[in-house]
Amino acid sequence: MKYLYVYILECSDKSYYTGVTNDIERRMFEHNSGYSPKAYTYRRRPVKLLWLSEALKPSDAISLEKQIKGWSRPKKEAFIYQDWNKLKELSKSSSSSK
Repeated sequence: MKYLYVYILECSDKSYYTGVTNDIERRMFEHNSGYSPKAYTYRRRPVKLLWLSEALKPSDAISLEKQIKGWSRPKKEAFIYQDWNKLKELSKSSSSSK
């Protein structure tokens, strides 16, 4: 069975990039080689893989990617570094402001 991968990169400017791929090694090569001059990571190379998760269903992978992309930087950092207490606190504060 083929997996899809949801991943978070740290760019050279310390920004985060979240994506989905079916071949993480190829995708990392593309990000770091400057495969596409119009890509977000092109001028932010090198990039470093910080977080990776497998998904069996494309809909699950895309849903998780969209969810992460909607998060604040502090929430992404809590998630990447598995600070579940901070993530919970940040989730409370964002839901109470809606």
